[in-house]
Amino acid sequence: MGPDVHPTLGIFASESGPGDAERASIMAQAGSYLARHGARIACLADADDVAVPLLTSARRAGGDVTLVADDGYIAPAALEGVHIEHHATPEARLARLAALSTIYVALPGSMASAIDLYRTWARGGGGAGRKPVVFYDRNGAFRVVRGYAGDVLSNSIKNHDHYVQFADSVEDMWVKIIWLIDQKAASV
Repeated sequence: MGPDVHPTLGIFASESGPGDAERASIMAQAGSYLARHGARIACLADADDVAVPLLTSARRAGGDVTLVADDGYIAPAALEGVHIEHHATPEARLARLAALSTIYVALPGSMASAIDLYRTWARGGGGAGRKPVVFYDRNGAFRVVRGYAGDVLSNSIKNHDHYVQFADSVEDMWVKIIWLIDQKAASV
C-alpha cells in the first residue's frame, strides 16, 4: 500500500452491555495504533452507545474520526472536535457508514456492535466482491465466527480469506487490513 493511501475503517465497537471486560483498553489501543498508521476511523453512534475510548485515543494520536449518528445525537464533551454526520434513519446511517468505509473492523464488544456490523455488511457492502472485514479475536471474542469461516465459508466461497480475516493483536489486525486492501486493489 502506498504511503499516500489512508483507508477509512468502519469500526464496530461497543461500551454497552455484557462483553469483554477489557474492551475500553482494547478500543483505546486500537484507536491509537490505527490512527498513528494513517487510518481514518468511522463509527456509528447512538445515545446509549458510543466507542468513546476508541475515538478519543484516535484523536489524541492525530487521527481523522467521523461519527455517524441520528438527528438528535449530542456528543459528550469527550468527543469535542469529532466530525459528526447526522442521518434520520437507521438505514441511512448504515448506508453512510458503508459508503465511508474501505474495510470493516470488528473489535470485541457486545452483541450490539456485532448486530450493527452484520446489518452494515449485509445491507451496505458485504459479501463476495464487496467490503472485507477484520475481526480482532482478542480472548476468543469471535471464536464462533472464526470456526464458521473455517468450516463453512472456506468450502463455499472461493478466496473467502479475501473477505474475512481474524487477528490476534492490534499489530496483526493492521497487517491484515493492509493485506485485504492490497488484495482488493489487485482484483480491480
